[in-house]
Amino acid sequence: MTEFHDQVAIVTGGAQGIGRAVADRLAASGARIAIWDLDTDLAEAAAREIGKDAFACTVDVSNWDSVSAAMKRTLEVAGRADILVNSAGIAGSNMPLVDYSVDEFRRITEINLLGTFHVNKAVAPTMIAQNYGRIVNIASVAGKEGNPNASAYSASKAAVIGLTKSLGKELSSQDIAVNCVTPAAARTRIFDQMKQEHIDFMLSKIPRGRFLELTEAAAMICWLASRENSFTTGAVFDLSGGRATY
Repeated sequence: MTEFHDQVAIVTGGAQGIGRAVADRLAASGARIAIWDLDTDLAEAAAREIGKDAFACTVDVSNWDSVSAAMKRTLEVAGRADILVNSAGIAGSNMPLVDYSVDEFRRITEINLLGTFHVNKAVAPTMIAQNYGRIVNIASVAGKEGNPNASAYSASKAAVIGLTKSLGKELSSQDIAVNCVTPAAARTRIFDQMKQEHIDFMLSKIPRGRFLELTEAAAMICWLASRENSFTTGAVFDLSGGRATY
């Protein structure tokens, strides 16, 4: 367990899934947690359960004004932001690209890609002023390999990888690390958005023969968010159970 005493961590999508597992682990190691989530009730419940001065902000990551307001409130409440774990995202519909709804494709991109851009843009100035920060964006193995019948999700997560590499280079002269992870599927509420045949396809592609555990994801992400990760930036860390070929 890495120590995070006296640090403030923003976790988007922190009310459930990978985000919640990360928030729990960071809090257990001493961090103060800002849960940024679209689901107000779930975010507030998560903050209460986490304790340790955790607090919730209702945020629509696809909306810049909403993200800016959440950043302002976080600084008012906590005074700083040392860590950002950007876990908010959606899977969207599963269908061939030729049948994909233009509006649905745009919605997934606005949440997964523009949401990542908004959150990174909002948090980075504070980290630059502090000359310290750790950003971990949650991409997906689909962003590396492209899942059939998931063109919007795959494309948006590939773009998150590119954004991470770009920002990592931009901030590399300071003690700020910007990295991303590419998980295989984990059993979270995101499965509710998928057809069973797509879930079965994802499982069939994982050499370990099982889905990712949330605690496994949290362990890697929290190391990337730690002071120990003082050199690596703009990198992609695999969490695919052997699926990824690069």
